Amino acid sequence: MKNVIIGTAGHIDHGKTTLIRALTGHETDRLSEEKKRGISIQLGFTYFDLPSGRRAGIIDVPGHEKFIRNMLTGVGGMDIVILVVAADEGVMPQTKEHLDILSLLKIEKGIIVITKSAMVDEEWLELVKEDIREKVEGTFLENSEIIAVDSIKGTGISELINKIDILTEETESRDANAPARMPIDRIFTIVGFGTVVTGTLTEGRISVEDTLEILPQQVKVRIRNIQVHGQSVNTAYAGQRVAINLANVKLEDIERGQVLAQINSMEPTMMIDAKLNLLKDIPRNIKNHDRVRIYHGASEVLARVTLLDNEEGKAGESIYVQFRLEEITAVKKEDHLVVRYYSPMETLGGAVVIDANPKKHSRFDENVIKDLSAREKGSSQDIIEKQIDIHSKEFPSLSFIAKLTAYQLNDIKSIITDLANEDKILALGNDNVIHKNYYENIKGQLIDLLTAYHKSNPLRPGMLKEEVRSRLFSKNKSKSIDILMDIFAENKIVKIKDGFVSLYDFEIIFSPVHKKIKEQLEYIYLQGQYSTPKFEDMINDMDFEKDDIEQVFNSMLGNTLVRLNQEIVLHVKPYEDAKTKLVDYINKNGSITLPQFRDILNTSRKYAVALLEYFDNEKITKRADDERILY
Repeated sequence: MKNVIIGTAGHIDHGKTTLIRALTGHETDRLSEEKKRGISIQLGFTYFDLPSGRRAGIIDVPGHEKFIRNMLTGVGGMDIVILVVAADEGVMPQTKEHLDILSLLKIEKGIIVITKSAMVDEEWLELVKEDIREKVEGTFLENSEIIAVDSIKGTGISELINKIDILTEETESRDANAPARMPIDRIFTIVGFGTVVTGTLTEGRISVEDTLEILPQQVKVRIRNIQVHGQSVNTAYAGQRVAINLANVKLEDIERGQVLAQINSMEPTMMIDAKLNLLKDIPRNIKNHDRVRIYHGASEVLARVTLLDNEEGKAGESIYVQFRLEEITAVKKEDHLVVRYYSPMETLGGAVVIDANPKKHSRFDENVIKDLSAREKGSSQDIIEKQIDIHSKEFPSLSFIAKLTAYQLNDIKSIITDLANEDKILALGNDNVIHKNYYENIKGQLIDLLTAYHKSNPLRPGMLKEEVRSRLFSKNKSKSIDILMDIFAENKIVKIKDGFVSLYDFEIIFSPVHKKIKEQLEYIYLQGQYSTPKFEDMINDMDFEKDDIEQVFNSMLGNTLVRLNQEIVLHVKPYEDAKTKLVDYINKNGSITLPQFRDILNTSRKYAVALLEYFDNEKITKRADDERILY
């Protein structure tokens, strides 16, 4: 069944709370001060059943200008708004500010209700209606129905209920399949149960025993119990008012404005890129580095605003900005924010999040403006491709891209497939991706690196793979780097052999002197068989430059020579002969011991151990107690 949240808005003392009592039979003012003063201070919550059988949640917001923050806490979760105007006073300052806020948050459905209609005559009532029509012109309520009621006598209440029911049918359902997100607007404890938080579940679903996190602190919590409209349920769905009993967290560790969300669905941030839409009647222009208040969900965050494409923001303009926050928060792309001056606290406009985790921008940077424009207006595919392009050096995972873009993982996987087919990105395994631009850039760096290395080391088989990693990818330890290097090898950019990386067409070319050194080294190692000399001792006995000997020796490793460990090197012929003898013996006898292998080769224990350990590493043999068997 569709879940709908209905909210009130309007000036103080225009009868919002009394109207809700007439609709639902419930009282939303909870505090003794509210009842004593006859005004709402905190948000009020209740529900009622519509003729269709749908159950609608109700949020009653305070109308006094001093409590506008509390009003802002509640409006973000509304699907339908009842704008309340008292017949005896008409449209007042807070009526207009509430209407501005609702418009900035892109709420689309609403009804205008004139309360206290019994206090005025028909002629006055028509004048109030005309004034309202004039004031809502150009807003989402421009064509909304106006219903006059008397909440005490009950006049017009049935008509209003039926109209609400029709609107709930027209209201689009919230996405219950998205990652769960619930801004927290109340926190309290219940004896015997512990910490309870309430809010409007704006996306997804939450079930008992789920593990979620409180953002932006990223504190993990377990869902112990869930109530919707006072009844315990196993699962709550998007569009419902929810009370949740949390395990693993104390009351003092949670604040109003924090968000209960699916783990890894949002990335906390200290900066937000946005399009700021300024109201047409702001009292003063917004200037670069002005301090502002940002309202999102149930939170208020202070920030400095950096104007990216204007010297200053004027009434009615839409400009690109970067909010540099004074405390960490969590938002998603396309979230709507209300922005108010720091002081006096007046609403100046609304902003739509373009990038929830941006880098710091310079002002008037044409590339930044072009990028923001593309991401604001671009398709889902354009937006995801851009994020991959920006973050490729981090080898981003699909879940990380989901965090940045606020798209669902299944949608991202589909788009990634399309981008890969268009040769715009490369998939590295099942989860990580890079942009083709990054691939080409790294390919160029790799070719330049190896070209310079081969020029300085013409007799070396290549650069050690680990050195290539550290030079090109700094301290990044992603396993995707190995996959990328394999792709370079498959595309015949490089060769990777025995831990060395070289350009694909690189070959070692020996000078006459180097050829003589190679012949002598080959003779020494062939003669040594399974008892070869230490490299340092051999250099001293040879009548060539040390550097030349080292270069030729390194060029032979992995080809003519096999390094068993740091001390022992064998010629490839006795090495292959030892391997053949080993395999033949095990095939005939089932296994071999170290002494048996030592005797077959007529060598020392030291060399026999080195060979067997090397064969183990090469997965030719494996240990079985004190014996070796074939792998």
